[in-house]
Amino acid sequence: MDLTKKKCVPCEAGMPPLKEAGINEFLKEIPTWQIKEGHLCKKFKFRNFKEAMIFVNSVAEIAENEGHHPDFSVHYNIVEIEIWTHAINGLSENDFIVAAKIDKLSQ
Repeated sequence: MDLTKKKCVPCEAGMPPLKEAGINEFLKEIPTWQIKEGHLCKKFKFRNFKEAMIFVNSVAEIAENEGHHPDFSVHYNIVEIEIWTHAINGLSENDFIVAAKIDKLSQ
């Protein structure tokens, strides 16, 4: 499955988050991401601050297009991204779709 070809769908509060089997299946599509405290996490390193900010702005564009917004922090040339579905307080397919599209940016 190519997650980059999918589109996020709105999640409703009360929907169940993905179970471990579903999470593990989706992780096969984005093997460089890690699960930390129930969130998808990844650190990206760039040559300088300007490149890091260009990347952050590109991530913001994906997030707006998908209607699904990750958290991120910038430490000069390091961008850390954390994704989960706030409405269900867990992971959904949308998180993996956004992560796959973010990965495509950094290729």
